[in-house]
Amino acid sequence: MKELIRDFTGAYGPSGREDQVREVIRRAVEPHCDRVTVDVLGNLIAFRKGQGGQGAAAGGEPLKVMLAAHMDEIGLIITHIDEKGFLRFANVGGVSPHVLIGQRMVFGNGVSGSIGTERVDDIKQLALDKLFLDIGATGREEAAGLVEIGDMATYQRGLVEHGGRLSSKAMDDRIGCVVIAEVLRRLQGSPHDVYAVFTVQEEVGLRGARTSAYGIDPGFGLAFDVCPVGDTPRSKSILNTELGGGAAIKAKDVSVVVPPAVKDLLVKTAKANGIAYQMEVLPAGGTDTGAIQLTRSGVPAGCISIPTRYVHTPVEMVDLADVEACVKLAVAVLGGPIEV
Repeated sequence: MKELIRDFTGAYGPSGREDQVREVIRRAVEPHCDRVTVDVLGNLIAFRKGQGGQGAAAGGEPLKVMLAAHMDEIGLIITHIDEKGFLRFANVGGVSPHVLIGQRMVFGNGVSGSIGTERVDDIKQLALDKLFLDIGATGREEAAGLVEIGDMATYQRGLVEHGGRLSSKAMDDRIGCVVIAEVLRRLQGSPHDVYAVFTVQEEVGLRGARTSAYGIDPGFGLAFDVCPVGDTPRSKSILNTELGGGAAIKAKDVSVVVPPAVKDLLVKTAKANGIAYQMEVLPAGGTDTGAIQLTRSGVPAGCISIPTRYVHTPVEMVDLADVEACVKLAVAVLGGPIEV
């Protein structure tokens, strides 16, 4: 999976500009699907026909199962170019000004630059409007020839291996996309119709999951996203999740309260197959699960999370053993009956 993680995380794809990463993912999943389409909003939908029979929905017909992981990443959008060629910007998703200082950013056309800051007398004064992006331009005209107002930039960072752990920008949520791609590759057969959706614009409001779920109208939904951990020194939040503890089965986040039947299905499947797991309660933030659950008249939906350190930074870290546990759990769920 390492090369898949490298390819997915390395691709450019801030919210609303997912074209490049979508093509990378399409090439990876097409050989393992019956059909791959792109909807109006830009979601990539990979379809696998179910076999029906035992384990299927009532009447022996395949149950529509929607898998979802968002392929967009956080970033910056250019709002102004000054007379000296420095770029001012706003955030696209949850970007911290303290994390941005000194970072190298890259645009979709390959132009890159570094984040600088105006003088501040107190670090508490640091905000996005105190920062600028320096692309090395000598003035407004040169800068405007390279970057336009409305262009977006993301972190320019590659994948680094730390033994069995990996760090990179955009693990949120390219690692969820990797899990789904691996599930499609390993899944030998399923009684269910599987719609694997690589969603857009999650970081700005779960938008892709909302529209794609409405179009698919699934009978069951399962999202894959990162979750923060509480295993670092003096962690800000007291969380149960940790790197190396296995797949995280969500009980609740701000966007969803997972139905007990869905949570129990995931827990029982993990136990029955000897898959390492841990429970997740996320006190802040949400996932595509919430958008899927509220589709039409409601969808039973859950989430398998990948424990991740340093979320929304350019060095998000995951443990390969946890990623593997998430893949195995999803394959096991899809291979059997889903009664929720």
